[in-house]
Amino acid sequence: MSWEVLTILAMASVTYSTRLLGFFLLQKKQLSPMARNLLAQVPACVLISVIAPEFTSSHPADWVGLIITLLAAIRFSFLPTVTIGIIATALARHFLG
Repeated sequence: MSWEVLTILAMASVTYSTRLLGFFLLQKKQLSPMARNLLAQVPACVLISVIAPEFTSSHPADWVGLIITLLAAIRFSFLPTVTIGIIATALARHFLG
């Protein structure tokens, strides 16, 4: 098996184990409204950490994808926003080089 496949499998297992660990640690606990609100904000924080480097890009295709993603984030929930952003950036990179 190649190092790339092993790396992907290791990353997937670590990601999944953090979800399982969180589930098992929190399943019988009553979370405060503040804790629930904090956990609800995690997907948005992840999205920002992924797209934030594009703010420093000088490539026009990255800017097009970033703007479309930000506009989608205003209107749609997390999953459609990510999907739209990926497709928009891929198309912009294809047509703008």
